[in-house]
Amino acid sequence: MKDRRGLARALRDAGVPDGRYWIEDVHEPAPTPPDFVYLRRAPDGSGWETGVYERGAHHPVGRHPTEAAACAHFRTLAL
Repeated sequence: MKDRRGLARALRDAGVPDGRYWIEDVHEPAPTPPDFVYLRRAPDGSGWETGVYERGAHHPVGRHPTEAAACAHFRTLAL
């Protein structure tokens, strides 16, 4: 996957439940699920972050220099 929109389409096509993942500005389920894997811009603006959100906190798993790299890693987390 090269971008977040393509990633979201691929996850939908694979039948991944909507509440299992959150992708910044593309797939943000409401109400927000209590636990999910996420892809977002790094809080410090230095790239992208993938991780797990649980118990009210973000737990980063990986930091990536490009959106494409983050999407590739995120796909493995979400499937």
